[in-house]
Amino acid sequence: MAAPTGKPSAGTSISVRGLGLSFDGQAVLSEIDLEVPAGTTLALLGPSGCGKSTLLKLLAGLQKPGAGSIRFGTELVADARTCVAPERRGLGMVFQDYALWPHMTVDGNVGFPLEMAGVARPERERRVAAALARVGLEHVGKRRISALSGGQQQRVALARAIVAEPRILLFDEPLSNLDRDLRVSLCREIGDLLAQLGTTAVYVTHDREEAQTLAHQVVTLKQGRVVHASHRSGSQYNETF
Repeated sequence: MAAPTGKPSAGTSISVRGLGLSFDGQAVLSEIDLEVPAGTTLALLGPSGCGKSTLLKLLAGLQKPGAGSIRFGTELVADARTCVAPERRGLGMVFQDYALWPHMTVDGNVGFPLEMAGVARPERERRVAAALARVGLEHVGKRRISALSGGQQQRVALARAIVAEPRILLFDEPLSNLDRDLRVSLCREIGDLLAQLGTTAVYVTHDREEAQTLAHQVVTLKQGRVVHASHRSGSQYNETF
């Protein structure tokens, strides 16, 4: 969760060096090297079980690496001896299952990170309204989550992720539960929003078209290793290796 400063925060670069993680002697990630320039989006692509969600958890601080390091800008946030807590990393997260509270209103869900951080109500209400306006939901703040469609719920989850103005956004297959037409339109909306915010983002998906629509870089994982990488130049993708 991002520290709520009340000021727009530009994205920060991400540097991953020699990252590795094993469970019960079985390597889940091996020798992962990544560079994500500030304000750009990296897509992690690959089938289920390839390690992409595990890598996202390491970036989020939900797991600690067994080897290698992660830096946000110049700050070391994780290595074999160090693990900065998730709430101190300046993150926003969007999950596959939305992770919303159905008994609360839209405003309540979006404002929850700010409330927990002690942001005063007038400022909280202003920032919640601004976040909802960014995702096209400015008129649904008083509705219950249970009254919204799947696409609207995902927009609420996105608004909650950006309300604290994080320096990095992490997405864990956020559109996989939606039908294809809605995935395509929301994918474009997320890409436009990231461009407006200037936030650095890492986006996990198994859909190549989705990855290439959103990301400046696409990295493919297989069995815990990077097997392919490409970057966008204009409207075309160039192979890195």
